[in-house]
Amino acid sequence: MHEVFHQRQIVIATKHGKEQEIAPRLIASFNAESILLPGFDTDLFGTFTGEIERKADPFETARLKCQKAMELSDCDIGISSEGSFGPHPQLFFAPADFEIIYLFDKKNNIEIAAQKISTQTNFNASEISSYAEVLEFAKAAKFPEHGLILRKSKHEKKDVFKDITNFDQLQETTHFLLAKYPKAFIETDMRAMRNPDRMLVIGQTMDELIKKMSSHCPQCHRPGFSVTSAEPGLRCSACGIPTRSTLAHVYECSGCHYLEKKPHPNGIEQEDPMYCDFCNP
Repeated sequence: MHEVFHQRQIVIATKHGKEQEIAPRLIASFNAESILLPGFDTDLFGTFTGEIERKADPFETARLKCQKAMELSDCDIGISSEGSFGPHPQLFFAPADFEIIYLFDKKNNIEIAAQKISTQTNFNASEISSYAEVLEFAKAAKFPEHGLILRKSKHEKKDVFKDITNFDQLQETTHFLLAKYPKAFIETDMRAMRNPDRMLVIGQTMDELIKKMSSHCPQCHRPGFSVTSAEPGLRCSACGIPTRSTLAHVYECSGCHYLEKKPHPNGIEQEDPMYCDFCNP
């Protein structure tokens, strides 16, 4: 089981250049060969701009992409990625990138996924009525290194202009839309090949997947032995009462279901009283 991923052919289900972050890590860690499918259209599973609605949740969408790529390539192992963008669940008003990378090994019936939430994103959108407003938005969005999309309005599926990557395109498209409509809508292009910030987060998520692929169950040696839950109860350094902070991570094997608790995963054996409900109610 320790060599399960080594020197395998792994199909990467992508249309938007994600292999730039995925393939080198597979080669470095497992000497694996990455397979790409020319013409494989991941947009069929949903687009950020809404022309095609994503019908499943992000995890299931990643799974469907992977399964389809494996079917078309006749590979018995595949990797896919799915991203979502919106408010951070803890940091109010901060935009966040939610990334999932999913692997399925049909030969050994192994399913492994890694997730990451990052505030390292330029995700934004705005209604505009002048080129000056467009330029202000573009500066904040790190244009032209990061691409932009212009369209008639937020929910319109016509007059959607993607792949805007230089100021001539930006000016021409803005003037075209504002000549037809009193206002238009601008948004950051969140497709990986047009968004270096997102590509970095995909790489970080892939690092997490590699860790899981390289982590084996102590009992049956199956890959993917990883954290499935966190156990609260780290004691306060002042009063000694258990807090809601993490005391231990619980690891579980998806094959034999062996469980193992690893205490103090953050290297902290006592919690600061400021996080104690008794000392700081």
